[in-house]
Amino acid sequence: MAPLVIVQAMPNTTNAERKTLILTGASRGIGHATVKRFASVGWRVLTCSRHEFPRNCPWEMGPEDHIQVDLSDPSDTARAVAEMKVRLKDQGSRLNALVNNAGISPKGAEGSRLGAIETTLEDWQHVFQVNFFAPIILARGLVEELQRAKGAVVNVTSIAGSRVHPFAGAAYATSKAALMGLTREMAADFGPRGVRINAISPGEIDTTILSAGTGKLVDEQIPMHRLGEPEEVAKAIYFLCTEQSSYVNGAELHINGGQHV
Repeated sequence: MAPLVIVQAMPNTTNAERKTLILTGASRGIGHATVKRFASVGWRVLTCSRHEFPRNCPWEMGPEDHIQVDLSDPSDTARAVAEMKVRLKDQGSRLNALVNNAGISPKGAEGSRLGAIETTLEDWQHVFQVNFFAPIILARGLVEELQRAKGAVVNVTSIAGSRVHPFAGAAYATSKAALMGLTREMAADFGPRGVRINAISPGEIDTTILSAGTGKLVDEQIPMHRLGEPEEVAKAIYFLCTEQSSYVNGAELHINGGQHV
């Protein structure tokens, strides 16, 4: 996990008043930037990743606000949901937002793209468990907590979910397409409970998972001729989790510099 900023509670703010975010895939890239964005305005952030909280991470209350979970394991994901409920109850916190950011994309030899034919059934199932099933397990499991806070859910999809991508594999791309379909269904089903469900669809973002050849893609396909920054994605996530987007439900926000046009 990358170093996280120190989080200080806002002055004269009780746990019941302080907003809380649960974030998966928090250890790097977009997830790490999202932690920083929400923490900077006083949110409590419960981070989730498959790694334990590192001892050298300078984040106040870090271990107490981190949950180690294997999202590829349905039973462990359910166990994590139960732990999240306990953490929220013990701290007297409300769950204002859930961001399903964790995702995996297996690669072939030397980082090559795995197409529909080359991808093994085991990889297909593994990818869908993390990228598609875990988000609905988490949202369903926490629906009462979200409802009490009139909260929001943001699912992180991908530009690869709407077009064949030169680097993203077939399993990853179809799981993200399915996640957008799920976002629409969730918006219809969670909306009457006062919970908004939206998605963000990032394009080429400057993180460690970029593939070789991305530079050419940026020059040829992105009108702005640059990569996006993780902080720019975090700002969009924050927008969808706050009152600024109070009538936005079932939307997919493209964050790709115009790559999709």
